[in-house]
Amino acid sequence: MKKFDIQKVWPLLKRQVGSLHLPWLENMASRERDPFKILISCILSLRTQDRTTGKASERLFALAETPKKMAKLSVREIEKAIYPVGFYRVKAKRIKDMSREITEKYHSRVPDEIEELLKLKGVGRKTANLVVTLGYNKPGICVDTHVHRITNRWGYVKTKSPEETELALRRKLPKKYWKEINGLLVAFGQGICRPISPLCSSCDLNNFCAKLNVAGRR
Repeated sequence: MKKFDIQKVWPLLKRQVGSLHLPWLENMASRERDPFKILISCILSLRTQDRTTGKASERLFALAETPKKMAKLSVREIEKAIYPVGFYRVKAKRIKDMSREITEKYHSRVPDEIEELLKLKGVGRKTANLVVTLGYNKPGICVDTHVHRITNRWGYVKTKSPEETELALRRKLPKKYWKEINGLLVAFGQGICRPISPLCSSCDLNNFCAKLNVAGRR
């Protein structure tokens, strides 16, 4: 198998993604780099479609834009604002508790270190990395199902879980690509390199990709 050359592929990837829709969270962060909004929107996005996440986030932030204000909302108010995101009742309570903890423990400032963010209940490595990269413009690698699937499909890494993929990419991926990889591969994964029947015939990276574990393609 030919070695996957990330430096040759990266400009092709960016060019192709330029014709696709970036995730709502990436677009929002490009307009305003607010770590708290990014954190809450990321919580809402879990197991929820992008469009639903965007509308729910906008409704919720119309009520409260800071940890202190969010902590004062009732769980019912948060539920009503974020419905119909997935697991909205669980997320509503989590958002209220998280907002209170950020207000009291961190003086209303969202932590800017991954290990500190992971201390907040409900925050995993994906969310922590997104807050660090999009909220604070610091190095991090956010690995979701798209990043995990596509980097393995390329043959760039060989891992069994998103957590393993993050560690492998931290060792292998040049640091200059870290902050961009999630936004690019989410858009690429939704539009071209889909989980089932990827659009290989329309992919600018087709000649570089090992197509590992691809049963059928178009």
